[in-house]
Amino acid sequence: MTGHTPRHAVVIASGGLDSTTAAYWLADRGSRLSLLSFDYGQRHRKELDFARRIAGHLGAHQEVVDLSGLGRLLSGSALTDPAVRLPDGHYTAESMRATVVPNRNAIMLDIAVGMAVARGADAVAFGAHAGDHAIYPDCRSSFFDLFAETAKAGNEGFLADGFEVLAPFIDLAKADIVEIGRQIGVPYQDTWSCYRGGEVHCGRCGTCTERIEAFSLAGVEDPTEYARAGAEAAR
Repeated sequence: MTGHTPRHAVVIASGGLDSTTAAYWLADRGSRLSLLSFDYGQRHRKELDFARRIAGHLGAHQEVVDLSGLGRLLSGSALTDPAVRLPDGHYTAESMRATVVPNRNAIMLDIAVGMAVARGADAVAFGAHAGDHAIYPDCRSSFFDLFAETAKAGNEGFLADGFEVLAPFIDLAKADIVEIGRQIGVPYQDTWSCYRGGEVHCGRCGTCTERIEAFSLAGVEDPTEYARAGAEAAR
């Protein structure tokens, strides 16, 4: 986790646990925030409503970028293609490869960097963590380091002084993130993780399974409402 405190950070904000904690972590350190959310045709676009809630709690400006056409172009993922079955179970299971959206983080980060340059922000932040690494190649340190170099090279002469691309949790487990959030008062009841996007969290999909485990391992009370059958199956 970086020791530098950005003056103004553009945070990729999904409305989920990780990105919300990253936003609160930066706000706690005194950074001004701009939240950047994406509608990329995801079946759980309900998360955007929760990102809006978080922006309200933080008093931060939020932009929502319409990339819904990507759902058609990036077919083959259970998150964007209704023909692909959404798997249940833990992130590390082979079946969870079906939830990979090709190049998603690179696309979002590129837009975030462009917004940061245009608005004079000195940081871009996203909430990737160590638990994502096994399945998602664009959540790994190797990708992050190369992207940060590319962003700086591609905008040389236009970046704010000290500009950084931050992934403060990239080496942490999700339980560690929950504990950080507990310490700084993240309202986890106002975050959304479930890939199914129903009325309540299903308790069975990969993100629900990971969320339940993270609160349990951190010893933090989970404020999430899960569908009964799903919660019992996940536990």
